[in-house]
This record gives sequence, structure tokens and C-alpha cells, in this order.
Amino acid sequence: MAFVTFLIPCFVIGTDIASSCQNAGDFVGASSPGDIVIGGLFAVHSEMLHPEEDPIKPVIQNCAGFEIQVFLQTLAMIHAIETINNSTLLSGVTLGYEIYDTCAEVTKAMASALRFLSKFNSSEDAVEFKCNYSDYIPRVKAVTGASYSEVSMAVSRLLALQLIPQVSPASSAEILSDKIRFPSFFRTIPSDFHQTRAMTRLICESGWNWIGVIATDDDNGRFALESFGVQAMANNVCIAFKEMLPAYLSDSSFHTKVDHAIEKIVKETRVNVIVVFMRQFHVLKLFKKAIERNVNKIWIASDNWSAAVKISTIPNIRQLGTVVGFGFKSGDISSFQEFLRNLHEKPTENNKFLREYIMLLSVCAHLEYHDLQTCIANQSQDDLLENDGSKPHIWRDDFLNANVEPGFIHSTILAVYAIAHAIKGQCKDRDCKNPSAFTPWELLGELKKVVVIDDDKEVKFDSHGDMSTSYDVLLWKEIDGHMEITTMAEYDAEKGGFIFEDEEKKKDFLALKKVQSTCSQHCRPGQVKKVTESPHTCCYECVYCPENHYSNQTDMDYCYRCNNKTYWAPINSSTCYRKTIYFLAWTDWFAIFLLLLSAFGVVLVLSICVIFTKNLDTPVVKASGGLTVCYVILFSHFLIFLSTVFFIDVPTEFKCKTRQALFGISFTLCISCILIKSLKILLAFSFDPKLQNFLKCIYKPIPTVITCTGIQVIICTFWLTFRTPFVNQNFSIPRAIILECNEGSIVAFGIMLGYIAALAFICFIFAFKGRKLPENYNEAKFITFGMLIYFIAWIVFIPVYATTFGKYLPAVEIIVVLISNYGILCCTFLPKCYIIIYKQETNTKSAFLKMVYTYSSKSAGSVAVSQVSLDSKSSSLRATITDSCKTENDSVNGNCHFQVPGQPLIKGKVLPKNTAGTMVRKRVSSI
Repeated sequence: MAFVTFLIPCFVIGTDIASSCQNAGDFVGASSPGDIVIGGLFAVHSEMLHPEEDPIKPVIQNCAGFEIQVFLQTLAMIHAIETINNSTLLSGVTLGYEIYDTCAEVTKAMASALRFLSKFNSSEDAVEFKCNYSDYIPRVKAVTGASYSEVSMAVSRLLALQLIPQVSPASSAEILSDKIRFPSFFRTIPSDFHQTRAMTRLICESGWNWIGVIATDDDNGRFALESFGVQAMANNVCIAFKEMLPAYLSDSSFHTKVDHAIEKIVKETRVNVIVVFMRQFHVLKLFKKAIERNVNKIWIASDNWSAAVKISTIPNIRQLGTVVGFGFKSGDISSFQEFLRNLHEKPTENNKFLREYIMLLSVCAHLEYHDLQTCIANQSQDDLLENDGSKPHIWRDDFLNANVEPGFIHSTILAVYAIAHAIKGQCKDRDCKNPSAFTPWELLGELKKVVVIDDDKEVKFDSHGDMSTSYDVLLWKEIDGHMEITTMAEYDAEKGGFIFEDEEKKKDFLALKKVQSTCSQHCRPGQVKKVTESPHTCCYECVYCPENHYSNQTDMDYCYRCNNKTYWAPINSSTCYRKTIYFLAWTDWFAIFLLLLSAFGVVLVLSICVIFTKNLDTPVVKASGGLTVCYVILFSHFLIFLSTVFFIDVPTEFKCKTRQALFGISFTLCISCILIKSLKILLAFSFDPKLQNFLKCIYKPIPTVITCTGIQVIICTFWLTFRTPFVNQNFSIPRAIILECNEGSIVAFGIMLGYIAALAFICFIFAFKGRKLPENYNEAKFITFGMLIYFIAWIVFIPVYATTFGKYLPAVEIIVVLISNYGILCCTFLPKCYIIIYKQETNTKSAFLKMVYTYSSKSAGSVAVSQVSLDSKSSSLRATITDSCKTENDSVNGNCHFQVPGQPLIKGKVLPKNTAGTMVRKRVSSI
């Protein structure tokens, strides 16, 4: 402590402090002459005293509630002006100042603004009414202030009449950026738009979405609340409650509203984060009441009080929880701190604020730090009058420095320097010692383009009159038993992100996330929010994402659908999974089984081919149409077995086109050859002249085979050209993709199969007619059976194929192909192989001739008898002829008789022996 004697006459106290001002000079709080005068508006006192008696007279009253922090801002302005005057910035031009106390009241501030508007060197401080103020020289060239946005709005409208530049270091309301309504307003801080966006960013990154807001019921509080509400809504943050406190402490409902706000905070147990847009003296009252109620929350502080030492030093402040706030970016204020240490040496004649502070300090000097602050803020005028000023006053070097809020001090100094640089621009070619050298509106134009160097960085006003400076994110942290206001991070207003100097500070930031402040529990990935009946979108239920949908973040409003059909997701999924691709692979057991069947069929074909080749000259082989026909049929069977390979493994365009065409043409070739065999057999053993003539007409082996097969080739060519099969992804199974061949045209596929079926049916008809041929050589009967197997297999195939899906659908086709192929192959060749191998005695020419001779004789006799003429009485009846031949010799010798039922015995005319022999030889030679 330093003991300094100040001789302050008592009448000064009575005139300047205890009573209302008597003249305009009494109204000034601090002043200094200069060539160019800058005005200052600061809320050095927190309230203006209102008289209780009626009627209320239009008298400017005294103020109460000395604000140390705002007093320091006035000192910062004085320090900046003195520094500029002692520098070469303005080249001999000195700056003066007139600083007024607004008492946080618009009325008091308007009175000061009127003094600013008064004409320069006017003895009566009169404000002239003019239509054009272009040549008007007012008392001041520019104004610094005010402290609060509500005051700045009113003052700026008045100063705009003469376009006097106003540069505020503290008014942050977003509306002040409107240059239409506030054309002469500037500020060295960002607007509340950036502050509320920073707050919202902090809230979002901490995982909070259910918060409370408390604000003062004035223009500043309402605009801040509106701006924050817009930002919160845009970021899905819900405001659980809003409480508005009266703007003036003198309001009779103030304490009731504070109690109601605390009650609301206590009641809303899910709200653990409170955003506060209030002045420091409001926060002081609120926090004292909150400490009494043991409220423990996270408090997000606005720039008005985030660095307020008088609040951070409240007893038991740690019980309130955590305070994190946003303060204006500070710079180097070491010179100002040195100025404060030497403040006791400064004269007080022209600084009523300094005199009052010294008196308040003297009255409260016996108290500790926080109590000293409270005492200074709450000291009444009567207490000051008791100090007669004759005894020494106590000066505390550390007290003012301990109460410095760097952000406000820095922005105040920056405001003065911005005005000084604008004046420098006007004084380049003018004699600025003459107050009429330039007008305020000319200075306004210069101020818009001024550039100030701040901490080696160039800063300037944007088109809205705001300086794009950043914020310090402040954290109130208990260190060694004391609450310290520390800088946790920096918020970049342009990029909208936080910058941390080190990991320790980032840990402090991450620690905030441990506190939950949500209306509902967070929905995990895989869940989605379902809004309930609550009007707030933050109150919801968490429901699972349905199948094929997912959510990969917390608290998502909707589930994403898996991008395309190749992905799937189960219920309650946080990601999509690629669907499993299925096809009938080589390694599948069923595919292996079918391939073995096909391989066995190929071996069987080759075996039959070997057997027939070795027995080339035997009657059985010759009766089968000869080796050439057999080779063609066996080759077609081989191709059919081979076609099954194209049904297995990953489908490709080549496989899809090849498998059906190969099967269709091969099967058609097989059926065509068998059809020729059926016609040949029927022709050889038919004794009906009409049928014989018909068969002879159509029996053209090579042209018939080529024509029948060629038609199928044409069908397949048109199919592959115009509606070709292709590889298709079948998504009918939810979690799988079936790779399959799409036939391209079901009609073409049906025509191909229908054509084969038509040939098979014709073949079946001819074979059926020849089913009673000689036993050991009856190929027609087995062809009939083969065709029946084919029909049964494909008739069953149609409904099975239509109702089956999945990777085993190709297996269905393979099965029916194998069944029909095996059926025809076995019925056509196995009986002959059996005769060749096990009944070699019947595979001789004599045995064959004998059997054919017997069959031919019977057939020839039947034909002859059927031609017997009946008498006129029985001509209308078809005779049923009974052959009474008992033995082969009887038939050959003509010893047979025939009897028509109901008629006498008739001797039949039987063909002579040589005729029967001739017919047998013809049949044999034809075979």
C-alpha cells in the first residue's frame, strides 16, 4: 500500500457527488483540452437514482453503484489518448477528451449526446437546428462508447443526425451492424452473431441440446436472445426455458424475478447448462441467490461478464459449478498496467471518476478483496460525505490491476487508435489545429477505410462497421484455492472453430462433455430420433433403424438407406454390409453331384460308341440305322451333357448365351435323328399300302434332319440377336444377390422348348405305331418310352422352374436336361448294348431273319385277310378276323382258315409261299 494525501475540498464533494449537476460543466466526468476533442460514454455507475416524491421533475439525477471495470475503461481511453499525444502519430496535433457517465441509463446517455451535438465554442452549449449539417462543427469530432448496446442504439440514432462517428468497445448487439439504421456506428469487437454462434458451437461439440437461457429485459438482452435462438434452432439445440430479468436494479420486481429464475433452474433437473446474457451487477445478484440454493450447473457467460473479477471472487463461487464464457480477444496491455501503477500521481481536478474512486477506496480500505469490491459498488453518497477529505487516503496498487478485464481494455484502446488513425488521414493536407479543419462526417468516411496495426496484425472495419476479431474462450478454474479466469481456447470467428494452444487446455474442454444436458438420452448409432408430443425437437424417443437402413452418428433425425441394392443392413445397424453373392459354384456339393452325373453320361456315350464301333456289322447295329446315324445321335447326347457345364459357376454373358442354344440345337438334332429312325422302322414293318405310301413320301433322312435342326438354329439365332440372354442380379433374397442368367425373352425360350416338344411328340406318335415290332429289335417301343420320359420330365420342370428361385435354379434345369437326356440315351442304346453283350446268339443274321420273317408273315397274312370281300348282308360290318394258324409252317403252306363271326367257315386265300418270302426279303433288305 502507498499512502498519498489528496486535498479535496468538502464543497467539491457536495457539489459534484452528492447533488444533481447545476450546470453543463458539472455533467462531465473527466475531461482534457485538445485541438480535436473525442467524446466518451461509459456506464461508470450501474444505476441512476430516481426520486420518490411526486411530481417527478425533468432533472438529471445522481448515480449509484460504482463499477470498477467500467472505470478502468475510462482510464484506458485516457491512457490511449495520452500515449497518442506523446507519439508522432498526429504530428503535433493533440487530442482532448470529454468522458460522461451514462449510469447504464438511456436518458442520461442522451443528455450527454446532446452536449456532443452542441456547436463548438458555443457559450450556451446550444444544439442548432439545421436542414443541412454539412458545415456544422460540433463540440466533438467522434465518440467512444457506449458500454451497453441499448444505450448505443439510442445514442447512435442521435449522433447520426450529424454523422458523428461512434466507436464502441463493448456494444455487441447484432442489430447495430445495420448501416441503414446506424450509419455512423462502429465497434472494435465482433457482433453477437459471432458470439452466439460460438456459444452454439461449444454446446454442440459438448453434446448438449437441452439448455436454459437467462437475459436482461432490455434491447441488448432481447437481441442477444433472439440471435442465440436462431443459432440454436439451426443446430438442433432446444431452449428449455427463457427467463428475463428487469434491466434496472431499481425495478421493484427484480428480486422476485431472480427468485423465480432460480426456482426454474432448480426445477428443470435435466437442464445442466445455463446461458446468461446479463450485465455484471445482474449476474452478481443471480449468483448470490444461486449459491444460497446450492445450484450446481455449467454457466455459459456472455462477453459482458465472462472476465468479471468481482463475480469470480464471490465467496463459495465454486459451488455454482463450472463457468465457461467468451471474452473479447485481448492484446498487449502492459503499458496500461504500468499506467495504473502510476495512477496515484495523476491530478484529479479534471477526473471526477478518479476522485470518487479514491474516496470509495478510503472508505472501504479496511475490507478484504471481494468485500472491498462489494463495498465500493454499494457505497452510498452519505458515506462519502462523512469522509471530509482532510485525512490521508489509502491507495492500493494491486487492486485496479487485479480487476482489469483485458478484452474490454484492449478494445477500448483499439477504438481510440482507430479514431486517431482516421484523424491522421484527414490531417495529411489540413491544419488540424484548427477545429474547423474537417467535419465529423468527413472523419466518418476516413474511418471506414482505416487500418490499425494490432499485435503485428492489420485490423479494419468491415462493411457493417465491425472488426473481425476473435474470442477468447475463458474457463473459471480453481487454482490454489482461488478462482482464476484462464484462457482455454481461441474461437476463430471467420472459420467458426476452436484453437487450442496445448493438450492440457484441450483436456479441460473435453472434460465439459462429461456433463449431460439433454432432454432425452442420446440415440446411439443404429437408432434414430422419433419426436414425441413435446413441442421441442430435442425431446424424443430412440427407435431402431429398420432393415436396409442405418445411422452412423449419434442423435440422427433419420436413417440412411443403404446406397444401392448390393448392400443390406439388419435392424439397429450402424453401417451397411455388402450382400453375399450366390451362384451355383463348382465347389457346391450339389453342383459336384450333377457334374458327376454329366461326366458319367459322357463316359456312357463314349462306351456305347466303342461298343457299336466294335460291332459294326452286327444286325443290331445295322437295325439302329447304321454307324453314321448312331454317331450323330451319340454326338448330340455328348453335347447335351456338355451343355450342363455352362449352368455352373459365375454366370457370364458367354455362358448365358451358349448354354440354352447348345442344349436346344443338340437336343433338336438328337430328336430329328430319332424321328428318322422311327419313320424308317415304321416303313420297314408296315404292310398297310396307304401308310407305306405316306411314309415313303416323308422319309427323306438327310433333308429332314437338316431342316428340323435348321429351324431350331434359326430360332436360336433370332433369340440371341434380338433378345439375348444376359447376366442378372436377383435381389429377391434380402441379404443376398443371386447371380443368374436372364433368358432375355421367355417367349423365345418357350418357342425353343416348344419346338423340341413338337418334334418329340411327332417322334412319339410314329414310335408308338411301331411298338409291336420284333421283340429283340423293337427299337420303336423304347423310343416311345424315351419320349415319355422326356415329356414327364419337362412337364414337371415347368411349374418347378416357375416357382423356384435362388442359386439352385440352374440345378433344376440341369436335372431336367440330364433326366431327358439319360432317358432317351438309355432307351435308345442300352437295350441294343444288352443284346450285343449278353444275347449274342440273337445278334446273328439268321436269327434276325427268322424273327423278321415270322413277324412279316403274320403281318402279311393279316393284311390279306383284311381284304376279303363280304357278301351284301355283311358288307356294312367291319369283319373281325380270327387267324386260326397254329404254327409257322401252317402259315407258310397256306393251311389256314378264317372265319367271320356270324358266318359259315370260309377258306381263306393265303399268299403263296413264294410271295411271303419275297415280302420278307424286301423288309429285311429295307432294314
